[in-house]
Amino acid sequence: MISLSAVDRVGVRVLGLFEFVGALAAFGARAGVEAFRPPYEPREIARHVYQFGARSTPLILTAGLAIGVVLSMHTRASLERFGAEALIPGGLAIALIRETGPLTAGLLISGRVGAGIGAEIGAMRVTEQIDALEANAVDAFKYLAVTRIIALMIAMPLLTLMMDFSGICGGYLAEVAVSGMSWRLYFERAFTYISYSDLIPATFKTIVFGYLIAVAGSYLGFTTSRGTEGVGEASTRSVVMGSMLIILSDVVLVKIIFFFYPPVSG
Repeated sequence: MISLSAVDRVGVRVLGLFEFVGALAAFGARAGVEAFRPPYEPREIARHVYQFGARSTPLILTAGLAIGVVLSMHTRASLERFGAEALIPGGLAIALIRETGPLTAGLLISGRVGAGIGAEIGAMRVTEQIDALEANAVDAFKYLAVTRIIALMIAMPLLTLMMDFSGICGGYLAEVAVSGMSWRLYFERAFTYISYSDLIPATFKTIVFGYLIAVAGSYLGFTTSRGTEGVGEASTRSVVMGSMLIILSDVVLVKIIFFFYPPVSG
């Protein structure tokens, strides 16, 4: 028989979960509203775009290249059974552009940038730097959170395009090593089946990924407590929360994309 205290503990945890989700949603909604209100802090946004985008480029390019090589090898192993090796470049490009590139870029940036946002803002919270900003009549929420959210929403589509291109180049290197295919033939076959309805929705959905990563990291940073231990916890939870939000939102976004851009059959 379940004791009353156990039921109470479960109820408290469920209520705590709903409270956390509600506070996170309110934080994100406030950020969306504040993004359209002056002042816009363009220098701070540009600094964060460089920090999140340019400094993440080596990671994105390297990961994309490796994923392209691996996908090419797996695609070849499958299509060789049916004598369809000519479809390898096109299949690889479709897989990368539609789903693998955006989702992988989002998860990588969640690990690199999301953790940094949570740790940086969390450290400012526990050292009372946020309180100092507010004492000087600076809107800490807008200056620290909104600028990072806007910057990551700008950087994510650019990083995704880099991931896609790097992955296709990785597939080319794998294909050259196996079959010696020329670069012109490879890229012609790769982009034969790609249209704007594949590229644009898949790339622009990463704007939502950037928004979710930055909102999760900023919220956990602003609510940090318990000193350096809390900063470390905020950093870790930012990665976990950002990754979960990306995966869950991707399911919804894919359904929305298929509703507006239904797959062409036949």
